[in-house]
Amino acid sequence: MTGPVLDHLGEVKLELGPARDATRQKGWRAARDDDDVVWLLLDVAGSDTNTVSRDVIEGLSDQLDQIGNNPPACVVIRSAKLSGFAAGADIEMLSDMTDPEEAEALLRQGHDVLDRLEALDCPTVAVVHGAALGAGFEIALACDRIIATDGAHFAFPEVNLGLHPGLGGTFRLSERIDTLEAMTLMLTGKSAHTVKAMKLGIADQVVEERHVANAVKAACAGKLKDERPGLSDRAMSMAAARGIAARRMRASAGGRAPREHYPAPYALIDLWEEHHGDRSAMQNGEIGSFARLLASDTARELIRVFHLRQRLKSDAAGDDAIGHVHVAGAGTMGGEIAAWCAIKGKRVTLFDPDPQAIGRALGRAAAICKDQHLSSIETRDALDRLIPDPGGDGVPAADLVIEAGPEDIAAKTTIHADLEAAMRPTAILATNTSSLPLNRLAEPLRRPSRFGGLHFFNPVAKMPLVEVVSHADTFSTVGDRLAAFCGAIGKLPARVAAAPGFLVNRALTPYLLESLVLLDEGLTKETVDNIAERFGMPMGPVELADRIGLDICLHVADSLAGQINKPLAEVPAWFREMVEEGDRLGRKSGKGLYTWDEGEPEKSAARPEPEDGWIDRLILPLLDACVECRRKGVASDADQIDAAMIFGAGFAPFRGGPMRYARMRGTAEIRDRLTALAREHGNRFAPDPGWDEMD
Repeated sequence: MTGPVLDHLGEVKLELGPARDATRQKGWRAARDDDDVVWLLLDVAGSDTNTVSRDVIEGLSDQLDQIGNNPPACVVIRSAKLSGFAAGADIEMLSDMTDPEEAEALLRQGHDVLDRLEALDCPTVAVVHGAALGAGFEIALACDRIIATDGAHFAFPEVNLGLHPGLGGTFRLSERIDTLEAMTLMLTGKSAHTVKAMKLGIADQVVEERHVANAVKAACAGKLKDERPGLSDRAMSMAAARGIAARRMRASAGGRAPREHYPAPYALIDLWEEHHGDRSAMQNGEIGSFARLLASDTARELIRVFHLRQRLKSDAAGDDAIGHVHVAGAGTMGGEIAAWCAIKGKRVTLFDPDPQAIGRALGRAAAICKDQHLSSIETRDALDRLIPDPGGDGVPAADLVIEAGPEDIAAKTTIHADLEAAMRPTAILATNTSSLPLNRLAEPLRRPSRFGGLHFFNPVAKMPLVEVVSHADTFSTVGDRLAAFCGAIGKLPARVAAAPGFLVNRALTPYLLESLVLLDEGLTKETVDNIAERFGMPMGPVELADRIGLDICLHVADSLAGQINKPLAEVPAWFREMVEEGDRLGRKSGKGLYTWDEGEPEKSAARPEPEDGWIDRLILPLLDACVECRRKGVASDADQIDAAMIFGAGFAPFRGGPMRYARMRGTAEIRDRLTALAREHGNRFAPDPGWDEMD
């Protein structure tokens, strides 16, 4: 197993084994080496990433037929893609499977193939680099051994599509590792990165790429150590113990995803509680449950959300040609933007007039590296790329300069003048303003055509969206490069026009302000948050305001009030006074509308059931602002609005976005309801003229 690799993949060689009798069919390449080991390489044509489709399953079946006719000493499964092992099931295939009977038939075919792989008489080894997700993870689990290379990670993200594992993952993972740990991974969709995967028992061995051949040789020879199931596995063989654990799981799931909105976690818990330990029953139950979930409204909408994500990714296509980024401002946002760019491979210089601010930003950068599961070498390299620049010496060499200074037009104008004077004429200047008018910021510039907005959301490392803002004179090529830059650093660009609050903040502001009005009317903060959470928001507006920062919320509200024609809800005097006092600004100060402890708000357990009128008062102003943005051309179309509000503001994903929700509920009904609310509560609820265009 130490001969030449089977193939050269770009400039990187994976240790795939020597080639002999190589074949290729339906997403697979196969070769038998001199040690009588068959190497099966997953290599989906026409894509940089492997996905598991009907063809891939049928191709694996064909390969197993050939292996059965001429059994080898061992079978090794690898990906031939540098991007990773496999990204899960082909979403297009899932989208087309509208008939539950058709879905169930395909699932049974897939189960039969993986059962045959698992039942081979010879040892089987999966070698995983990069991501093994969903159905890709299930192929690996059907092998006797899993060898992971540094940086590999495993996950079942199906819960994010309104589903649970469907090709044997529900029982194979629970048999391979501690069953409660397995359920946690499946219920949350979280990844087990290399170290955790080894600790849990998903990976039998973790090696560097250059040691894969020796690890495979040991696995094929049966020299890797077996681990026994933990105590919880033996305890969970008893129905009573599973019942207790299942109740706890449901309670935990209820805090994140109510059953009426997200049925998949509860279907998985029911399946596990009833059938764990009985593989045949678990397998049949998994197939039927998956097919039913796939036909649900929740799964249909969440699969649509996946396509919305892919659309934003497509807007990031192209070469950004940006190697050096200079960030001016090392506050919370500037420091995190700089850290993220460095983590994603950009050379970054970070300026701030306060050297201590730069020091704090470097400390946060190290913490972000840890949260992103970077290895010690990756962390070292990222921090080496992040260069403190108290003198601003990096500006002349930068391809992109990002201003992240105070939210004040005069301050930003001064900063921009200094930066532009030192920048190369071909470099791009971008501001991270969240609400200030770009047209006014562009007026004093000598090169306004090379100026735009990059509105990152807080926290930068966790929020996937960036609004790429163009004003009237921005070159289209500059917008293209900024969007491509977002893609290069792993963000989703929403290309929007310069307008008050752009898109996300324009829509969020009336929603947040109405929550303050409800507080002013006597509702508790827990009640107000419960209104939104019962609608499907991941968190309520009061908690969201605290997380954003109450001072920022107030600034955006005041800024918008002076720029838009439609009235906004008036900020209560007590709220303005609280912010102006300066010590109750939300999570960042430890106290705001809530008191915060270790990054989480302290909430009362009492949460009265929300009334329909309260829900509409919160949600409909947000929808109305989205319709206004569509009418004014701030966003290109309704799908882009849905994508931006889901990935930038967390709008209830299972509802498909605000525009989708409006159409499903009925635009005429919403317009009439807004008219009624306007009569009762004021003109801030008056429906935008754009509703007439949606009929």
